[in-house]
Amino acid sequence: MPKFDVSKSDLEGLIGKSFTVEEWEDLFLYAKCEMDDVWEENGETYFKADSKDTNRPDLWSAEGIARQIKWALGLRKGLPKYEVEKSDVTVYVDERLKEIRPYGVYTIVEGLHLDEEALKQMINLQEKVALTFGRRRREVAIGIFDFDRVKPPIYYRAAEKSEKFIPLGFEEELTLEEILEKHEKGKEYGHLIRDKPYYPLLVDSEGKVLSMPPIINSEVTGRVTTETKNVFVDVTGWDLNKVMLALNVVVTALAERGGKIKSVKVVYPDFEVETPDLTPKSFEVELGYIRKLAGLELSDEEIKDLLERMMYGVELEDGKAKLLYPAFRDDIMHARDVLEDVLIAYGYNEIEPEEPKLAVQGRGDKFIEFEDAVRELMVGFGLQEVMTFNLTNREAQYGKMGLEYGKDYFNHPPAELVEIENPISPKWSALRVWLIPSLLDFLSQNTHEEYPQRLFEVGKATLIDESRETKTVSESKLAVALAHPRVTFTEAKEILNSVMHHLSFSYELEEVEHPSFIPGRVGKIVVDGKVIGIIGEIHPAVLENWGLEMPVAAFELFLAPLYSEPYL
Repeated sequence: MPKFDVSKSDLEGLIGKSFTVEEWEDLFLYAKCEMDDVWEENGETYFKADSKDTNRPDLWSAEGIARQIKWALGLRKGLPKYEVEKSDVTVYVDERLKEIRPYGVYTIVEGLHLDEEALKQMINLQEKVALTFGRRRREVAIGIFDFDRVKPPIYYRAAEKSEKFIPLGFEEELTLEEILEKHEKGKEYGHLIRDKPYYPLLVDSEGKVLSMPPIINSEVTGRVTTETKNVFVDVTGWDLNKVMLALNVVVTALAERGGKIKSVKVVYPDFEVETPDLTPKSFEVELGYIRKLAGLELSDEEIKDLLERMMYGVELEDGKAKLLYPAFRDDIMHARDVLEDVLIAYGYNEIEPEEPKLAVQGRGDKFIEFEDAVRELMVGFGLQEVMTFNLTNREAQYGKMGLEYGKDYFNHPPAELVEIENPISPKWSALRVWLIPSLLDFLSQNTHEEYPQRLFEVGKATLIDESRETKTVSESKLAVALAHPRVTFTEAKEILNSVMHHLSFSYELEEVEHPSFIPGRVGKIVVDGKVIGIIGEIHPAVLENWGLEMPVAAFELFLAPLYSEPYL
């Protein structure tokens, strides 16, 4: 989660009210943050803010925190409004950037009065948004420039690798290729563009370089100081909606510092757009839904007041709240997201706990007991249980397994998986659809241990199901992996036979081709005419992908089709 330093006096200046350090511990909660630390430095009190929401980049700076608290305390209410004046500045986007870094959006913010703290917050927000929301600049990279040194129109173009400019922090010109090799940021982010035929470059009408997205700004225009009054903001990436949102976050934060926003016309080869677009977004929620899930007796007007304190424009009509919310937010996807804001404004600490009144006695879930019984059975076969993460990534589930994403392998695994829109790390960017890759990953991290290694896991796979409200379903599965020099298909089948015998189910094996397994040594597991799993010896190419030198035999099956009472 993003962590950043904020000054107590700076926050209070933005809010227009002072608080004690103890009060600040509670105030941070309104902005989905916790006070991770507090210290004194040069007579100033500083806080370490620890954001608990990766979907709210607007809260990753002093400006965003202060704005949220100002509204939550009722000092301001309703939808924040930002005036956007149209400028005569145009940015032209080169068609050759389509396969390199296709989208750029821009704005001008004038009349800023930046002190050292404001400057630190601007740089912090720029970096945090690009690092977390922008997935280490791959999806979003941000540049901020001294606009008084820029001569419009501006060109976002594809440049030859031999072109030169002075990168930020350097005194000498370097070619674009040299920047990737010699500059600290080039070494860190060069992989994003190194294999492209051209490199992105942002230049003005006089040929002055502003930046080399997503790597580094120019020393000439990209150094912003406390003397800077007017800035030009540049956001580039692969998804127009994402770069627009990032731009909205940055410019509204600068507007909280008193800056005046001016739009920029961006001309693409096939369309034009004025940025930023701060048009509010809309949503609708049933008031009864809020009351029911909150467990609070709130009147319509009380709900309206709470929503207005969370920066919503609210219109009540026929038992519904018709909402407008700021363009710097993109996290309202379900009525529960609105409910969360209502409860934050109400205050979780103000909710009185109640002892539930139940007319029945609690007992263990029968299917959970069944899963536990299967675990005991597998331990009885001499296998070691492991518990791996449900979160994974597409490469682990498909690429390393020799599979083509989107292709149906008789639903083992399914053709597609559930991916996270804005993951903290590419390594944890999806929910797994099968468990065998998780066991191979475990084996790859334990090659130094003695063999044989005989593993099993009873865990969840998350599958797409359009018929459900969440569009997903979690299925319980059993997976087994056996690794030692003489392991064979037969050894895995013997364990499968024992499992099916103890669960009182008969099954058939049908030969099939599957890229994850050795041809002729793989079969699908069929019960009552339905395919419930797969068994086989892992293909040598897959073992190599995982860094495994030992042969592996494995099987995996759904547990729900095998559930019955009594089950063992």
